[in-house]
Amino acid sequence: MSDSIKDRVIAILAEQAMLEPGDVSMDQSLEDLGIDSLGLVESIFAIEEAFDVSVPFNANDPTEGDFDISSVKAIIEAVTGLVATQAA
Repeated sequence: MSDSIKDRVIAILAEQAMLEPGDVSMDQSLEDLGIDSLGLVESIFAIEEAFDVSVPFNANDPTEGDFDISSVKAIIEAVTGLVATQAA
C-alpha cells in the first residue's frame, strides 16, 4: 500500500471526523471516527476528486458493492486497488 495514498485517505477521513490525522488508526470504523452517512458521502466525493477515480459506492446501501468501508484500512486498500486499476 502506497504511503501517499494511505496518508491522503487518512487526511480526508480525519477532516470529515474533525480530528488530526494522527488520531486516526487503521482499525477504526467510520462509526468509531464519528463519520455519519453524510460525512461518508462527502468522504467518497473527496476521495474521487483526490485520486481521480470513480468509487463504486451506493449511498442508499453502503454495504452493497465492492467498496469496503468496514475500516480505515479497508478503505485505503480499496482506494489503492482503484488507483492501480486506473493506472493499468
